[in-house]
Amino acid sequence: MWPFNRKGPSGFSSSSTAEDVTQGVDGTGLTAIVTGASSGIGTETTRVLALRGVHVIMGVRNMAAGKDAKEAIVKEIPTAKVDAMELDLSSMVSVKKFASDFNSSGLPLNILINNAGVMATPFMLSKDNIELQFATNHLGHFLLTNLLLENMKKTSRKSRKEGRIVNVSSEAHRFSYREGIRFDKLNDKSGYSSFAAYGQSKLSNVLHANELARTIKDDGMEITANSLHPGAIATNLFRQSNIMNGIVSTLGRFVLKNVQQGAATTCYVALHPQVKGVSGEYFSDSNLSKASTQGRDSELAKKLWDFSMNLIK
Repeated sequence: MWPFNRKGPSGFSSSSTAEDVTQGVDGTGLTAIVTGASSGIGTETTRVLALRGVHVIMGVRNMAAGKDAKEAIVKEIPTAKVDAMELDLSSMVSVKKFASDFNSSGLPLNILINNAGVMATPFMLSKDNIELQFATNHLGHFLLTNLLLENMKKTSRKSRKEGRIVNVSSEAHRFSYREGIRFDKLNDKSGYSSFAAYGQSKLSNVLHANELARTIKDDGMEITANSLHPGAIATNLFRQSNIMNGIVSTLGRFVLKNVQQGAATTCYVALHPQVKGVSGEYFSDSNLSKASTQGRDSELAKKLWDFSMNLIK
């Protein structure tokens, strides 16, 4: 991580806000989906994209919270084009319904921001009997991306504009289980560690983006896929984890950010012209960074892809 105010090659630093990194960028005519958009960096990402003229669809589990977030944005930015649709990433039925409803709406899709997440939860299974953090943070987004990809391809061809898929990961991807992904022990309660399971789901976000970038490139489509670390952010999600607090105090790479700074890298990767054509990369502090060795393991990425495809069948 760049020392707090030191700018990286992009001209931005860890203290840059989402408004800073999108200054002068015109998103008029673009349509984006942001998951987990009813709170924290998801709401701020939505607000700033809308501020830049993007039509944003908020994928939210709690529609009442989504409605409140939407109203607050429109009150501040009367010209904002923001809609909320129900989406529970831990349920494949919900993900399929959301994708089906969106694809039936006739709306194009230029930008997909896979932002929603749960963190360091006690051991629980999703509605589909899959460990909750893996199900919500990775598999739900894997399925969603899969179901929206044709729309993105069509939009990219028609508009002749690059499509962008952004996976919000975390530096926690470095703290997964020793083997990276526990393919054979995904639902093993006895060996479960809430933080290692979170790390596993965030490592999956990186690997998913990398394999997606490779498959899209082979397909010859003008769509990019990248992952990022938003920064350690002072949100409720963050404060609930004593382990995360410990890591923040011991590792210099983690610097507490406010929500405006926390949404910066997402908005940078989603909108900035500097990122055009860049795919299969990992970003931090609105600059190119480097994922862990496991995060750059193409064999592991392919194995996770096949494993995930089998789970969503």
